[in-house]
Amino acid sequence: MRAKFITLEGTEGVGKSSNIAVVENYLRQRNLPFITTREPGGTPLAEEIRQVLLAPRDECVDENTELLLVFAARAQHLSQKIKPALAQGTWVLCDRFTDATFAYQGGGRGISLSKIAQLETFVQGELQPDATIILDAPVEIGLERVTARGSLDRFEKEKHAFFNRARDVYQQRANENPGRYHIVDASQAMDVVKSNIEKIMEQLITT
Repeated sequence: MRAKFITLEGTEGVGKSSNIAVVENYLRQRNLPFITTREPGGTPLAEEIRQVLLAPRDECVDENTELLLVFAARAQHLSQKIKPALAQGTWVLCDRFTDATFAYQGGGRGISLSKIAQLETFVQGELQPDATIILDAPVEIGLERVTARGSLDRFEKEKHAFFNRARDVYQQRANENPGRYHIVDASQAMDVVKSNIEKIMEQLITT
C-alpha cells in the first residue's frame, strides 16, 4: 500500500491534537509506519519560524510577511521531513498544512487566494495531501476551549470574525473538492467524532 499524506485542519479549539491521536492509533493497530508532524513547524528551523509567527508582539506584523514566513517554514518542512518520509513508504499525519494558509491568511487576513495559490505551486509543486480531515465546530465553542487552556498566542487572540472567515474558507474548499476533504462535526461527543474519523480512515485504507 502506498504511503499517504493526511492532514487535519480546523479553526482554534476543534480538537486537532486529540483526533490526530485517533488516526495514529488506527494506523498503529494496522502496523502501518507513520510520522506525526505539524505546521508551521516540523523541523528545527521550521519550529523557529513557528515561534516567530505565534509570539504576541507590539509590532504590527505585515500580512505578506506572515504569509511568506508560513511558506518558508513549509518549504523546509517538505524538503527535510514530509517528502523523505513519503518516499520511504511512511505515512505522514500533519496538524495543519496549506489549507490553513488559505483559511487563515486568505480568509482571515484577506490576502488574495490567487497569491496564496502561486506560492503553493512554487513551494509544493504537485504535492497535495491524499486526504484532509476538517474538524468543524462553531467558532464560539472552539474559542471557549482555547481560552480555558490559558495564555493565548498571536493568532488565538484574533476576533471571532477572523475565525468565522477562516471557517468559511475551509468549508468552501471542502465543497469544491469533496473527494479529498472530509468534514467532521467536532462539536459532537468525542466518541462520535472518533467513530467518524475511523470511518474515513477505513475508506483511505481500502482505496
